[in-house]
Amino acid sequence: MDKIGVVDTMFARYDMGAEATNELASCPGYGQRFEVVRRTVPGFKDLAVAAKRMIELDGCRVVVALGMPGRAPIDKQCAHEASTGIMMAQLMTSTPILEVFVHEDEEEDPEDLVPVFRDRSRKHARNAYWMLYEPDQLVRRAGQGVRQGYADAGPVGAPDRGAGGPAGAGE
Repeated sequence: MDKIGVVDTMFARYDMGAEATNELASCPGYGQRFEVVRRTVPGFKDLAVAAKRMIELDGCRVVVALGMPGRAPIDKQCAHEASTGIMMAQLMTSTPILEVFVHEDEEEDPEDLVPVFRDRSRKHARNAYWMLYEPDQLVRRAGQGVRQGYADAGPVGAPDRGAGGPAGAGE
């Protein structure tokens, strides 16, 4: 049975892991085709090693890593470092780790972050499922300005979807 990892943090002010896990439990094949492995770490700087361990020790084929950077400038710097660690873990394991951060300063009122937490956590969990089982779902949404946490931005322009692409492409 395949495994999808969900790792979240105690520092976040919302249970993002529960949202992601609940979304995955609603996907076709849950319990028969795949199961969810969940771990919680203290803060977002701990996500990379936890995700790497979930891949290497638990056999997760994809991991959703959820965290919440605070408002202070040092939090922004630490979020960048955590993001770099997550990218390194992906490269070291050749396995996708979907970074899902909700920054505390995305909204002035913390209560206004609740729908952002919910939407972003659930949509990225669904993306992880699609990556493994329904990659055409992602292809259908390519270039559509799809967002997680807020309303979709929508596409800009209309690309040439012909077989050869635009004239001169690849030359």
